[in-house]
Order: sequence, then structure tokens, then C-alpha cells
Amino acid sequence: MMNRRIFTSGLLFGSVGFSTLSCSAPSNAVRPRRDLYNCEGCDVVFERAKAKLGATLRLAEASEPGERMWLSGTIFQNDGVTPARDVILYAHHTNNDGLYAHGTNENEWSRRHGRLRGWVRTGADGRYAFDTVKPAPYPDRTMPAHVHLYIGEPGRRSYYVDDAVFAGEFRVDADYIARQELRGGSGIVPAVKDAQGVWQVRRDIILEPHPV
Repeated sequence: MMNRRIFTSGLLFGSVGFSTLSCSAPSNAVRPRRDLYNCEGCDVVFERAKAKLGATLRLAEASEPGERMWLSGTIFQNDGVTPARDVILYAHHTNNDGLYAHGTNENEWSRRHGRLRGWVRTGADGRYAFDTVKPAPYPDRTMPAHVHLYIGEPGRRSYYVDDAVFAGEFRVDADYIARQELRGGSGIVPAVKDAQGVWQVRRDIILEPHPV
């Protein structure tokens, strides 16, 4: 299995440093994963006051270089059907050059994750959206372009789900598909340009079961 969260958390920040599969059915995690909480930096989910978060966030300002992208979806309970309310989703990704660049000095993760990071919180419909730019692969070309996603459920420890990656693009190949962890369902999703030239990406997420 891939342990991309730990591998990438300290990589390439600010310098040389991820056929469509559906997420509409429950993930393959019938039982809680033993390593569900094995996630360096996942507490970043709770950096912002939940009450101040909305379901939609402009993650990248209009001046940010790159092609615009609308990343959205629905977060479901573990049954894969019921929308999950009050879930925090934290996202961060590389810029148009494949770098986690221009972070702030707020804390370790604001530096390492770069400028393109942010939080949303689902409402009763479980939906979320990020208005951002399409990330580029790392300059060393070791991984596909991707958006890191972390989950914070009410009263639970935080964890990560499979990165959103773009079906049919660089390095999203048979080997990548075979190595998916399917955390939160498959993260391999189509990226399609709309009439305005904005990439439309839908990454639905199914919450993982937790240890009792």
C-alpha cells in the first residue's frame, strides 16, 4: 500500500518540493484500518475554528498563476449514502510549478504545505467545494498531480483519505490504480474543462470506520 501522507509531508516545499473509478459505493475498509490515525500532521485539520468555516472556499486567489479548478464533492457517512454533516475537510496542493511554495510562518504546516491550503465544513447536504488552480506534478516527476485531503469528524481523531488525482493524466496508470489504499473511496477522478475553461473535478468521500 502507498503511504503517501508521510512521504510527501516534508517533500519539495518551496523548492523542488499526486479509466475513472467511482466513489459512490462504500470503500473497501469493512473494518477500521489499524493505521487509520498514522498520519503525520493530520491535526492541521483543527487549526481553524469550526464555527467560522463554510462549505465553499476560494483556496487560490484570482491572481494565482495556473488554470482555474473547481474541486467539489459530497462527504458521505460510512454507508456511502447518507450525507455527512459538520465534517471538516482540509486540502493543500502544489502550485502551477509543482511546488508547495510561499507558505507562512504561522506554524510548521503553514510553511511546509505552502500557500495553497484551506479548510471547509460540510452542511446538512454533505457538500464541499474549493475554488483553486490545478496543481502540477512535482518537478522531479515522482508522482502525479494531486490534492491532499484530510478529514476531521466531530468527536473523532483526524485522518487522511486518498489524494484527488486526475484520471488518465501523468502517472495515473495501472500501477497507481493497483496501489490505491481506497481511503475514503477512490481518489482517481476525471478532470473536465467546462465552457469557461475551468477544470471541474468531483471527489466524493466516504468516511472511514473508526476503532471503537
